[in-house]
Amino acid sequence: MVKSDWITSPLHKAATVYRPTFTRFWLDSLEQAMFALRENRLRTLLSILGVMIGVLAVIVVGTVGKTGRDMVFAEFQTFGLNAMWIYRFWGEQHPFASVPAGSGITTEDVMAIRAGACCPAVSRVSPWVYTNPWEVLIRVGNRYSRIKVDGVDVDYFNIVNEEVKYGRLFREDDIRDRKPVVLIGTKVQERFFSMNSNPVGESIRMGDIRLTIIGVLKNKDRQFLSSIGAVAYDVNDRIVIPYSLYQQVLASKDVHTLVAEAKDTSLVQSALQQINSFLTRKHGGKYAYILEDMQTWVETANRYLRIITVIGVVGAGVSLLVGGLGIMNIMATSVVERTREIGIRKAIGARQKDILSQFILEALFISAIGGVLGLALGLVVGLIASSTLGISLMPPFSLLIIAVGVASLTGIVSGYYPAKRAAAMRPVDALRYE
Repeated sequence: MVKSDWITSPLHKAATVYRPTFTRFWLDSLEQAMFALRENRLRTLLSILGVMIGVLAVIVVGTVGKTGRDMVFAEFQTFGLNAMWIYRFWGEQHPFASVPAGSGITTEDVMAIRAGACCPAVSRVSPWVYTNPWEVLIRVGNRYSRIKVDGVDVDYFNIVNEEVKYGRLFREDDIRDRKPVVLIGTKVQERFFSMNSNPVGESIRMGDIRLTIIGVLKNKDRQFLSSIGAVAYDVNDRIVIPYSLYQQVLASKDVHTLVAEAKDTSLVQSALQQINSFLTRKHGGKYAYILEDMQTWVETANRYLRIITVIGVVGAGVSLLVGGLGIMNIMATSVVERTREIGIRKAIGARQKDILSQFILEALFISAIGGVLGLALGLVVGLIASSTLGISLMPPFSLLIIAVGVASLTGIVSGYYPAKRAAAMRPVDALRYE
């Protein structure tokens, strides 16, 4: 028979009709896998539960880690990520050496740095004037309270990301003319006025000076950093006046801390060294300075958060490993129980890949169901926690994809060895099995 006759023959047509397609093959394999899993409901349920708990653990750990990181870095943003602080070192001196007076930083130093010739890596700089102790007696009407007072320049607000709830920030003429104006924090507003009122235009008294309120600073949330002792005072419980006015009150040109901002995150250390070199040269090496920057805090927080996340992921991985071992156990048991079935299927023409695909599909089906249930439970837990705690605890989409993907991979890896063992059986040995 020539090839053309074979193609047109009824036998070829019948073979073509009954040959299973790729889709039909996998649908039949999936149907057989589901039937086999239904026959062992309890073991299947326990394996699904193991994978579900593992996926839930991955989602919870990832979500908590991301939420914690977002909260910490949101508080870091209130300082300015490229911000730097330079102030005099007041540590131990030589017992017989004379101690130079002053803060080691003056208004002229600030102006020179702002000019840019000495410190090209610095984009903004502001003096910060305060007293020791910080608190000053403030009066509104017949009410008194001791409150921290800061004296700053116009650039200060851009450096540390300050915004106003009411009113406006300082202008250049406020600084130049030493105007008796003041910005107050939200806790000062609550103490002397009302959180629902707008106190702009009202007056407060600092000693003999009557200060007009021109704005209320927005509330800054630093609860986490405060709880670990990383901040020295409540930034919402203070008043801010022009540094030039405060220097006049203190009868001094000293700047107690120089607050600066680098042009770029990569230039923070260069900017600090440039300022330190300039101040050391300017004052003939009489003073030593402490240099601080936010990037050090950011790197430290990143390091600890990574450690915490790794520990959590390892714990979640153990849960997934237990789920994978459960799948491997049920597959291995299934191979033993269905040895004769495997022999019969191979005897009537089933290939090794047919047996292999069926058992892998069973393992994949278990892990997929467990993964989807764990994902759904993770979303429900996130919604409940978000509404209860008042913070966003919803897992990112990428984490959901990773969790389900890892669960599916766990199923495939765990089911491969039992499936390979079943596929490698000789039909005659399988049919003899009792």
